[in-house]
Amino acid sequence: MKLLKTVRADTSDTFVFDKAAEPGEWAISGAFLFANLDPATLSGKTRAAFRGGFLGIGSLGWSTLAQIVEASEEQRFTALEQLAARLLERCGAPDLATARDAAEEEIAFAASLCAHPPGMLIAVSRRYENEAIRESFRTLQANSLAKPAPVFSFVEVVGEEAAAAEHIDLVGLVDRARQ
Repeated sequence: MKLLKTVRADTSDTFVFDKAAEPGEWAISGAFLFANLDPATLSGKTRAAFRGGFLGIGSLGWSTLAQIVEASEEQRFTALEQLAARLLERCGAPDLATARDAAEEEIAFAASLCAHPPGMLIAVSRRYENEAIRESFRTLQANSLAKPAPVFSFVEVVGEEAAAAEHIDLVGLVDRARQ
């Protein structure tokens, strides 16, 4: 079986969200945390979590990305029990049985997103529409390079006329911006 784990591609989650999930936590959608909030009043980091965060089960922190991973039945059970405990402790579930039922639904939904190969990254986009939270998910292929891909690369195009050299006066631009 496959489940989701949080991923931290860079440090941005640590300043985008009030609380960032730790890399490698079991992850779920987490949309239920916004069920009783008025989306029109969401701002800042809470709005960022609403719009594009996966919930890390261990920390109840947010992650921009989740990764599909293979999971054993024991790992699934551990994630379910951990989520049930969080729902009871921090989310007001009336009892452990109710928390387990809710956790089961959340874990099953997360597993339903894992119809892709292990290693695939998933991103979520949330919006409030017709008095309901709507989620859409997209997949991203993980980079297989051993080191980060360059932001820019230079490619020589054979048989194409060279472009005229362009001179940019950076100092002059800065001076004009200060004026």
